Amino acid sequence: MASEIAAKAQNAFVDDDFESAADLYTQAIELNPNDADLFADRAQANIKLGYFTEAVADANKAIELDPSMAKAYLRKGTAFLKLEEYYSAKATLEKGSSLANDERFSKLIKECEELIAEENCDLGSSESNTVIQLSDRNSENLKVAVEQQNGTHQRKEISAVNSKYRHAFFQKPEEVVVTIFAKGVPANNVTIDFGEQILSVTIDVPSEDVYHFQPRLFGKIVPDKCRYEVLSTKIEIRLAKAEPINWTTLEYTTAAVVPPKITSTTESYRPTYPSSKPKRVDWDKLEAQVKKEEKEEKLDGDAALNKFFGDIYKNADEDMRRAMNKSFIESNGTVLSTDWKDVGSKEVVGSPPDGMELKKW
Repeated sequence: MASEIAAKAQNAFVDDDFESAADLYTQAIELNPNDADLFADRAQANIKLGYFTEAVADANKAIELDPSMAKAYLRKGTAFLKLEEYYSAKATLEKGSSLANDERFSKLIKECEELIAEENCDLGSSESNTVIQLSDRNSENLKVAVEQQNGTHQRKEISAVNSKYRHAFFQKPEEVVVTIFAKGVPANNVTIDFGEQILSVTIDVPSEDVYHFQPRLFGKIVPDKCRYEVLSTKIEIRLAKAEPINWTTLEYTTAAVVPPKITSTTESYRPTYPSSKPKRVDWDKLEAQVKKEEKEEKLDGDAALNKFFGDIYKNADEDMRRAMNKSFIESNGTVLSTDWKDVGSKEVVGSPPDGMELKKW
């Protein structure tokens, strides 16, 4: 059944009906979610539609399912190129070129190198100006990319309204911290990828609609230095800025003015919390509320016990911590003492529960 739908999708693509092709590939994927070809082909349809961030996500999924699929790297590299992420595009295309002898890879890699050189030249000549100087070619590319992505941005806004998860961000001179308020989501159901100017977040919890958050970011980041953590009440994502500039929004904007660089001072730095709403949102209060929820969260079993001992250790003085570490290690985890005077000068003997025997392996 999935193969029949995929054949219809391919026919629609040949007829330049890319919207129908993408919808049909989606139907086929629902029936066969482990087919890498379906994701790679939908990525191609998304590229034609101008949905470049979605194309990157589809290509990533295809590569996850089949790391040797050269066409998935070709489509991922093409999407990065359309997003003007030339370094990421070049690295992706070089990987694909090592898997297949296809002249399209070498042609696109050469184009990336030319654009990288052009971009570096533009950046070097605009340091003393407040307006970005774009070549005619880059200006045209930017115009086309903006026009093509209008539909994508609109679709994301609608998705965000219906989504069960909300997000916020604040920034420091060297990083942007994005918080997605998703409570109780297992870490293995969260997939996060970083591009040169892309953040891709997928939360796939069984029996629930898949959540996608794939913004093209306001500024460029350093993917290798980005990291994230899945907590009990939220997902915290730290984006390492490529340049210490102030992000006026999280997502990409067409404004031509270069934002001022953030300069560090001797005074303590306080993060700025931008908001697009006319009424000011008290982000400090919101952050305090999240921390309060984490503190008051009711846990059961081992989680509650671990939290209990964690709180004791966190609030203990140096002698108490030494006592806890020494007694726990020497007793093979059967004794936990906070009295350093009692355990500091002797070896702590293990004390297993009644009915159990302590053995050394």
